[in-house]
Amino acid sequence: MSMSADGYVTTPSGWPAQTADPAFVSGESHGIREFLDGCEAAVMGRTTFEPALTNSRWPWPDLDVFVLGSHRPPGTPRHVVTDSDPARLLDKLRAANRGGDVHLVGGPRTIGAFHALGALDTLELVVLPLFFGAGTQLTPALDHAAALTFERQRALPGGSVEIVYSCRGARAPLPAEPASQR
Repeated sequence: MSMSADGYVTTPSGWPAQTADPAFVSGESHGIREFLDGCEAAVMGRTTFEPALTNSRWPWPDLDVFVLGSHRPPGTPRHVVTDSDPARLLDKLRAANRGGDVHLVGGPRTIGAFHALGALDTLELVVLPLFFGAGTQLTPALDHAAALTFERQRALPGGSVEIVYSCRGARAPLPAEPASQR
């Protein structure tokens, strides 16, 4: 998931954050090729999926594709699996899995739905060197008690930084006052 330095995963006009980065090249930037090399499937919401139907190239040529949505959009390739229920879609995804990683492409609601099912192992954020001031934030859809454990980071060309967290477990409630005041 790409996000601006001030925490927005979409631009104010609703486009994915990475599309505002002048260094962005679809299918190539921000370490996406290396990331997808370890994946066998992609799962996403319908809102993320539908624009791919009009792309000049299929974004997931080597991946099984699963879409969380209330209906199958016209033009959806036959091999794409759709379901309106996150738990059922997760069952279908697990049944088809051959041991590889799954790329959760999508917005905060889709990420939140799979996190609530305990199906989000890692959160990989690409923080862009941009401020948006508005847009969609990642956090409203995620449980604020989610535990994040730092795993690694790396600098990317163009000034972006990839930060990877494990999402296992839950954290203690936030304190009522800063630690320095206790």
